[in-house]
Amino acid sequence: MHSLPNESPKEITKVVIPAAGWGTRFLPATKAMPKEMLPIIDKPVIQYVVEEAVASGIKDVILITGGQKRAIEDHFDRSGELEKFLESQGKTQALAGIKEIAGLANFIYLRQKTAQYGNALAVMAARPVIGNEPFAVMWGDEFISANPPRLRQIIDVHRKYGGIVISGVRIESKDDVSRYGIADMAPVEEGIFKIKKIVEKPLPQEAPSNLATHGAYILPPEIFGIIENLKPSKGGEIWLIDAINQLIDSGYPVYACEIKNGKYYDTGNKTEYLKTVIEFALNHPDFSKDIKEYIKNLRL
Repeated sequence: MHSLPNESPKEITKVVIPAAGWGTRFLPATKAMPKEMLPIIDKPVIQYVVEEAVASGIKDVILITGGQKRAIEDHFDRSGELEKFLESQGKTQALAGIKEIAGLANFIYLRQKTAQYGNALAVMAARPVIGNEPFAVMWGDEFISANPPRLRQIIDVHRKYGGIVISGVRIESKDDVSRYGIADMAPVEEGIFKIKKIVEKPLPQEAPSNLATHGAYILPPEIFGIIENLKPSKGGEIWLIDAINQLIDSGYPVYACEIKNGKYYDTGNKTEYLKTVIEFALNHPDFSKDIKEYIKNLRL
């Protein structure tokens, strides 16, 4: 039996962002460039993730990287040579923008060095810098635009109830539930549910609800001991969802927070990535008008 969370949960100040995957769905583009660095107009996907974390009160951003991921570190670092060039050209707006990136948070980089695969192992890599405190996890190749930020919403639920909290998004199409972990749950209050079990990628007729629980998590340090002893499951990988389900079985409370005023962008998927780029282009203040005209004139 694992210890239950105390009555006054600690404030969440650290987020773990796994970014060690190969990005095979975007090959050959991701052969030398991390999938997390794919641009949405002029900003990489992972910057949207980091900005959401910072807007939610996070101080320490722990990025779990692997081979071919150096571009992520370079992106969130200062670039003296580039800064000098922009200054000499009088490009003050661009200069301010790149300086701001490095100052977003305290960045910590860890390499995932395990021979096995699985998203739980990427989380496990952060154990040395997490210590004995709860922490957030967000994936580096997807994000949610929400007001207030998605991560802030689940942090607020954790502050009230403790336990594990996972962001939830309703899946409108029944055929799409098999792409996600779907919650078997009971209502606690409006938009908040206690999870009995998470069913990973169920068949549409077997899905216990249409609430996908994924994308952002508040996890306790006890999760590391569970991951350490996990056996490979689906696809021969070590899955975070299996560790969470073990904690549920042990009596640890796990909640889903249905995200309000939010839109999910699955930029790890080719089709959804292209839709995101188009949507952001259509809403961009500098060239939305030109893009709309261009699309109108296409022979579709």
